[in-house]
Amino acid sequence: MTDLRKIIIDGMEIEVDGAMTLIQACEEAGIEVPRFCYHERLSIAGNCRMCLVEVVGGPPKPAASCAMQVRDLRPGKDGTPPTVKTNSPMVKKAREGVMEFLLINHPLDCPICDQGGECDLQDQAMAYGVDFSRYREPKRAVDDLNLGPLVETHMTRCISCTRCVRFTTEVAGISQMGQTGRGEDAEITAYLGETLDSNLQGNIIDLCPVGALTSKPYAFTARPWELSKTESIDVMDALCSNIRVDTKGREVMRFLPRNHDGVNEEWISDKTRFVWDGLRRQRLDRPYVRENGKLRPATWPEALGKAAEAMKGAKKVAGLVGDLAPVEAAFSLKQMVEGLGGAVECRTDGAKLPTGNRSGYVGNAAIEDLDTAKEIVLIGTNPRDEAPVLNARIRKAWLNGATVRVIGAAADLTYEYEHIGTGRGALSGAKAGEGAIVILGQGALQEADGSAVLGAAMAMAEAAKGSFMVLHTAAGRVGAMDVGAVTEGGMDAAIDGADVIYNLGADEVEIADGPFVIYQGSHGDRGAHRADVILPGAAYTEENGLFVNTEGRPQLAMRAGFAPGEAKENWAILRALSAELGAKLPWDSLAQLRQALVKAVPHLAEVDTVPGNTWTAVEAGKLGDADFRYAVRDHYLSNPIARSSVLMAELSANAKERRNAPIAAE
Repeated sequence: MTDLRKIIIDGMEIEVDGAMTLIQACEEAGIEVPRFCYHERLSIAGNCRMCLVEVVGGPPKPAASCAMQVRDLRPGKDGTPPTVKTNSPMVKKAREGVMEFLLINHPLDCPICDQGGECDLQDQAMAYGVDFSRYREPKRAVDDLNLGPLVETHMTRCISCTRCVRFTTEVAGISQMGQTGRGEDAEITAYLGETLDSNLQGNIIDLCPVGALTSKPYAFTARPWELSKTESIDVMDALCSNIRVDTKGREVMRFLPRNHDGVNEEWISDKTRFVWDGLRRQRLDRPYVRENGKLRPATWPEALGKAAEAMKGAKKVAGLVGDLAPVEAAFSLKQMVEGLGGAVECRTDGAKLPTGNRSGYVGNAAIEDLDTAKEIVLIGTNPRDEAPVLNARIRKAWLNGATVRVIGAAADLTYEYEHIGTGRGALSGAKAGEGAIVILGQGALQEADGSAVLGAAMAMAEAAKGSFMVLHTAAGRVGAMDVGAVTEGGMDAAIDGADVIYNLGADEVEIADGPFVIYQGSHGDRGAHRADVILPGAAYTEENGLFVNTEGRPQLAMRAGFAPGEAKENWAILRALSAELGAKLPWDSLAQLRQALVKAVPHLAEVDTVPGNTWTAVEAGKLGDADFRYAVRDHYLSNPIARSSVLMAELSANAKERRNAPIAAE
């Protein structure tokens, strides 16, 4: 039950929940209160004092609005609601005093500071700063920290808001950062000079209200006003976090998170944030044709002609849909290959996901349901590597009192959990508590008994009257399953007897010698090395595309730039090839393609909503006796874009070094 209270803010009477803080009540009233340390997703520190307000009838001094609740206010003498002023002379003088103190030791770095143009301190100094300083003593300076290859530190600029400390301990679940000393000697530091061991650490760059923590790879490359900003979707994992792509000319300069409470809140993983250098390297920018065992550059008509010739003369054509393919490309490939009597398959990792049963390959739980979960059961998944932002959400549920239980190999998930066992035996005897959310990983589905594991997990969720979620590792998988890019019997059945294989960006697959391979993708990765014809496609930032995330929510990735050289949009390549084959696909534009797509799969029109799935239990077959193995072997090198990134290679090497570090004997 909510405890509603009336409160008057700057002469405006509003009714809010008594548990709200004054700063939240002011936001409800549409009044902005300046702040540096307060952040709605972190605990309250109350240490910057910028959010001071005047409480009428209270103590004769301003109060920190982030640390005082509405229910703590006393009503007026005649029973009128409590009154708060945010713009009185007392408040203005107090905020100006706080700003003057903050700027006493802050260096005059603005011309060379990466935060310039999007700095909270700059913005608020315009409103509350004075044009002179009364301070004559020398400014203090602090040594910079080495937090690793991602976060650049300039600790002399730090204003001790402690946002980074609270984020790393509360959200990321690591304990390397803290504050030492008091008064002028207080400084944020890392424990024993350690670098940060988290795949969410880049978020402290966004949280830092000054230029103390900036992006190391992006340093000194652009100013915010030079960049074109495009709202899009990330494809590094199947969560499909909401991002903003910042481009300068044709180059992607950085990725930033967008707030979406239902998906990623306002966090993104480090892989999502820093993979942009992989978009510049090892790109396929022209078609290639293999001649006498060697690839040579070719023209589009020649490459399409060669591909069409091979497909026309084939006994059987097989299509493989890769992990990063948008729904439109998967749908186009399916129409084209099945029109030739061939088979298409998107489950290239061998996952035993059921065809036509959406509750079996998506589930019926939304990501947001984790916030209120009382129990979460993880089966054969390590969410810290497979979906770091989802893992932070599970950690939040655990902090709020949820029990987490794990069936699979023990791993550091940043929260405590009850380890039931490592293999199928533990699954067959396990029961979930009332209303539990059961999360099943791809690693559990990739073995021969994957279908039986799925049945057992769904039965567990059903028995607990809870909900069920499949945690995918590939951003393009759910969308490809939705359009039916599957073959009964999986990938082996699809490519069995095929003499031509059309590989749409499936770089995690080893194709044996024999078949003629047409590869369409953006990077010169494994798939391109095996190809006989290469058709260069656009990456996810270079075309408009639909992606369906792990909970079944369709979202739009928007084009932020153009593909390099002669590379084309993926759906357009398939449309052009179909014309060469004499079996032209019935659309000439992306709009027409999407109309056909929505006609075939109506729920794809419901962008940014989670469609309800009819529950159809999968039969629980005979379980094997092996231990569960996790699907992601190396978090930083799981797709061709990441494998092209120098920074991801460095992060992968650092993670390996950390795992193999010798432990000193006691």
